[in-house]
Amino acid sequence: MSAVVFEGDYEFPLMVVRRDALEHNIATMAAFARDHGMELAPHAKTHLSKEIAQLQLAAGAWGLTVADTRQARAVRAFGARRIVVANQVVSPAGLDWAAAELAADPDFEFLSFADSVQGVDILAEHAGERPFRVLVEMGHAGGRAGCRTLEEFLRVAAHAAKTPGVEVAGVAGYEGGLPDAHHVRKYLDTLTEALGHLRVRNPILSVGGSQWFDVIGRELAAVQARILLRSGAYVTHDEGYYRERTPFNRIGGELRSALEVWAYVLSVPEPGLAIVGMGKRDAPYDEGLPVPRREGVTVLRMQDQHTLLRADGLAPGDLLSFGISHPCTAFDKWRMLPVVDEDYRVVGTISTDFH
Repeated sequence: MSAVVFEGDYEFPLMVVRRDALEHNIATMAAFARDHGMELAPHAKTHLSKEIAQLQLAAGAWGLTVADTRQARAVRAFGARRIVVANQVVSPAGLDWAAAELAADPDFEFLSFADSVQGVDILAEHAGERPFRVLVEMGHAGGRAGCRTLEEFLRVAAHAAKTPGVEVAGVAGYEGGLPDAHHVRKYLDTLTEALGHLRVRNPILSVGGSQWFDVIGRELAAVQARILLRSGAYVTHDEGYYRERTPFNRIGGELRSALEVWAYVLSVPEPGLAIVGMGKRDAPYDEGLPVPRREGVTVLRMQDQHTLLRADGLAPGDLLSFGISHPCTAFDKWRMLPVVDEDYRVVGTISTDFH
């Protein structure tokens, strides 16, 4: 019989993965993409885990998205046959690795973004036997990378089309930073317009993020392209940032929080104040603080190794559970996480490859 995580040799604080929620979320997003005629290339930067990546691929993911070529090397080792680097790649070592992988495996697909003539030229300098396929990135004012005007987009696309060693595969964008559905729809119109100017066989239109995939599914349904969705945080969801922003607040269905951090109360130094042995090295804090699962407990602030709580009735040695906010900065704090069933019996492990 599997050991219960609280009765074994595990040290605390400890982050655990709820198997039922993880499997539910993977199946839910796979079905959403399939039902809306889209392909899913989940952003593996969320977890960078072989076990989770293989579950996503087995559920029908088209490929995996990463943030850089170091992550690309990792997911390639996980078994990914298609990789999207959702950035302009400028690292000579990374590009040389990608060129070698393309030359060694004719079935390997590698896509990256480009938003400048200079970026295209860097790719060309390192191209090998097979060209680097690029998605020309169209951004928006105040956003991250990406061409800011259609004229700039067309200039980059034309340069890529005539540059040996580079091949235009389609358009990329990121809508996650936009404030509301109206702005997302306008931005998707811009991406669609940009796509219409390309002369590419079987083009790809790639969008990302976990806040607006419902709008994407509606607005891009009739676009003549492979719609590639790069959502990542959905895989474990959370009880803070994405709980408030998930499209399933607007449409049928749900995602479930799959990550919990358990930690001991270490000290109750004054009335109403408790110190827990969980800090910034153990749980994310960039998009909201951990969420206590005990009534009447409030997180005041986090330090490197401690979290300060406002609470009554706690004593040293009490073990508390916390949900997390923002899974994309949770997994990198752990090298190994136990997977538990509904009774907290350990049924597997999740390893991560962050360095």
